[in-house]
Amino acid sequence: MTRKIALITGASRGLGKNAALHLAAQGVDIIGTYHSRRDDADALVKQIEEAGGRAVMLQLDVGDSASFAAFADTVGTALGSHFETDKFDFLLNNAGMGIHASFAETSEAQFDQLLNVHLKGPFFLTQRLLPLLADGGRILNVSSGLARFALPGYAAYAVMKGGIEVLTRYQAKELGARGISVNTLAPGAIETDFGGGAVRDNADLNAMVASNTALGRVGVPDDIGAAIALLFSDGSRWINAQRIEASGGMFL
Repeated sequence: MTRKIALITGASRGLGKNAALHLAAQGVDIIGTYHSRRDDADALVKQIEEAGGRAVMLQLDVGDSASFAAFADTVGTALGSHFETDKFDFLLNNAGMGIHASFAETSEAQFDQLLNVHLKGPFFLTQRLLPLLADGGRILNVSSGLARFALPGYAAYAVMKGGIEVLTRYQAKELGARGISVNTLAPGAIETDFGGGAVRDNADLNAMVASNTALGRVGVPDDIGAAIALLFSDGSRWINAQRIEASGGMFL
């Protein structure tokens, strides 16, 4: 049986790393990207290989769309040299960063940075990678619970995630002829280092989130990595153009 290959942006840390480990445990080979944490990227490759999987990590700045053509060439080369193929099966647009600022105080530079990383980047990176994505493949875009509920300080970030959710539906419509399904996964608040680790490290914030979540706790990375693996599994093949929120029932 041919092994599937997943390309995960932002795989050296946080939810991207967790997703890579969950998918690798299910026999999926990994092409991951990292921005600057080369040591973390190498450690992930070692961890996957020691468990019997295959992985390669490539450097990418998702906010720099001018680099995408060269990156696609690098992916093509990696597919041949590491996996003896010319196509990958799953694309997870995960890479991102957080900026917390009120609407009134958000600067144009902050807005542009969020735009480039969270909306323009996934739009044009996916476009560039389409020739390498196998027919019948899947794309999973990462949004946020903040696109459904509003918390002060995340207006610009949430706007980009709202755009990703609309983009998902258009991609699903236009790529359906190739048998490619496209969905959005929207995590709730998760205990990671994202945004400076506030949800993980701020006890008051953690307690507030838990008290407003139906399952009574804050999410952990394994909650999201497992959900991503589920959405790339055979049993999810008929799910398309959907927004799936993995928040434990936050702000119901």
